Amino acid sequence: MDINSDGLETKAGAGGDIASLFAEFSTAFEEFKTTNDQRLGELEKRGSADGLLEGKLDRLNAVLDGQKAAMDRAMVERARPVLDGKAVRGDGEYKEAFTGYVKRGEEKALSVGVGAEGGYVVPPETETEITRLMTAVSPIRAIAGLRQVSGSVYKRPISVSGPAVGWVGETAARPVTASQTLAELSYPTMELYAMPAATSAFLDDAAVDVGQWIAEEVNAAFAAQETTAFVSGDGVNKPKGFLSAPTIAEASWSWGNLGYVATGAAGALPASNASDVLIDLVYSLKAGYRQNASWVMNRKVQGTLRKLKDADGNYLWQPAATADGKARFMGFDLVEAEDMPNIGADATPIAFGDFRRGYLIVDRQGVSVLRDPFSSKPYVLFYTTKRVGGGIADYDAIKLLKFAAS
Repeated sequence: MDINSDGLETKAGAGGDIASLFAEFSTAFEEFKTTNDQRLGELEKRGSADGLLEGKLDRLNAVLDGQKAAMDRAMVERARPVLDGKAVRGDGEYKEAFTGYVKRGEEKALSVGVGAEGGYVVPPETETEITRLMTAVSPIRAIAGLRQVSGSVYKRPISVSGPAVGWVGETAARPVTASQTLAELSYPTMELYAMPAATSAFLDDAAVDVGQWIAEEVNAAFAAQETTAFVSGDGVNKPKGFLSAPTIAEASWSWGNLGYVATGAAGALPASNASDVLIDLVYSLKAGYRQNASWVMNRKVQGTLRKLKDADGNYLWQPAATADGKARFMGFDLVEAEDMPNIGADATPIAFGDFRRGYLIVDRQGVSVLRDPFSSKPYVLFYTTKRVGGGIADYDAIKLLKFAAS
């Protein structure tokens, strides 16, 4: 941890229990509000704020971000189960064979579930653990829709517009109505890989649970790559991110585009009543989506929104009510995704929507491991792969805030 000149503590790790971290976070937020109130008071009186207050506010923002990150890491650590002794009944022999393959290269049971390249499909509980941990640390995966498939491509028909209907009199003619419009969305799965390395001495240690070790080693690497792709991927050998979709002003929205609300100022929120455009963004989303909506933005943008108040002087950003909860903004959950862009001219750094319906992640069943003891002696490499796809599922379920004049 670091102690800055204000005596404020920035957590660098997940040390300490979660309750203590949450208490420190709450105390830091109260200090943040007091400092920001002073800054706003000076802005009203003099039209500018003391640079010392601005600096302290920035440091407090960093403290809040550090403490929240420490709590997130502590929650993930606490949630990790021990895989030893938890093999699914009937799969014990396969797990034992998998352990032998990883530790010693034995291939006596490759017929159980092996690809043609001579690798090994990890046991079911290890595959589940990889996906579960990725959900815990990948912000988009945690809120998006999920589908598991056995093929390389998932195709989904969707009704863009329903059949036309109308009212008629008892004896009036019944004209033919228009048919509904259908579209097909396609989600190819792409290969995501990681290559952890271990020494033979480490693998020979009887206490090493190889399934747990592989899950922990590849989890962070997979989650980071996935999140980048789900936000901004171009669809070439990776999923297509929601920010890669065409955008259009919400007033002219049509299927195949994400609608946006402009702030009215290039690279900035409006100088006065800044929260009004955020309210406009919330209500650009239809009620059916709004009830399950979340904000998605990065840490720096969140720091800017922490300073905003409503007309009654209440802060629009509120910390989580519990240590394992999410911060809320204007009454909706706020999800922090560092791959979202920063505030800038014509940028769209804030997304709001029902991501469970708006973005679909497709996982192909199976995680494969190929043992390589030759390429990087004295280390043994484990080429670990899974196939993942993703793309927009409903263009009407996600809206963007664009920092532009129009």
